[in-house]
Amino acid sequence: MKLDSKIFDRIRIKPDGDAMLKESTIQCSWAGCDRPGTHKAPKGRNREGEYHHFCIDHVRQYNKSYNYFSGMGDDAIAAYQKDSLTGHRPTWTMGVNSAGEKREDVRRTAAKDWTGGIRDPFDMFERGFKPPPEEAPKRHLKTLERKAFDTLDLEGGEAGEAIKSRYKQLVKLYHPDANGGDRGSEDRLREIIQAYNFLKAAGFC
Repeated sequence: MKLDSKIFDRIRIKPDGDAMLKESTIQCSWAGCDRPGTHKAPKGRNREGEYHHFCIDHVRQYNKSYNYFSGMGDDAIAAYQKDSLTGHRPTWTMGVNSAGEKREDVRRTAAKDWTGGIRDPFDMFERGFKPPPEEAPKRHLKTLERKAFDTLDLEGGEAGEAIKSRYKQLVKLYHPDANGGDRGSEDRLREIIQAYNFLKAAGFC
C-alpha cells in the first residue's frame, strides 16, 4: 500500500485538507475566484438538480443571500406552503366521491346480489339476511319491586297497560262489594292497592 495514496488519505483521522482541495478539478463559480469549487449550492427554483460549485468562503456568502421564494408573490408563497403539507401531492376533500354524491347509485349498488354467482350450497351467506331485532334491555328489579309484582301475580316484565289491567282485575276480584260483603279479603285488597301505587310511583305504569 502506498501511504501517500489519495484513498488512504481519506480514511486518516486527520486527512490532509490541502491534498483534498487539490483533487477538485472544478473551479469556484464565483466571479473572479480561482479556488476549487468544493461545495455545491442549489441554483434555485425551477432548476432543481442543478448546482453551483463554490469554495467554502463563497458558498457561505451565497447561502446568506439565497432565497428560494425570490420573485414569488404572497399568494404564491402561501399556496406553496399549503401544498408542502402533503408533499405537493394532489388531495381531495373527505367524503367527496362519485358514489357519495349519488345516493341513489349507492342504494342500488347495496341492493345488488353481492355473491357474484358464487355457489353457496349450505346457505352460509344467506341473501337478504337481516339480524333479529335486539330486545330492549330488561329492567333489573329491586327487592320491593319484585315483591310488588308478585303481589299482583305478574312476572315483572309487563308493560304499564298490562299492570293496570291486572290491577283492575284483582280489585274487582277482592273488593268486598264483589264478595257479598265478605271482609276477609280486605287485607289482600290492601296489599294489591299498595303494590300498584308503589309500581306507579316507581314509573312502571
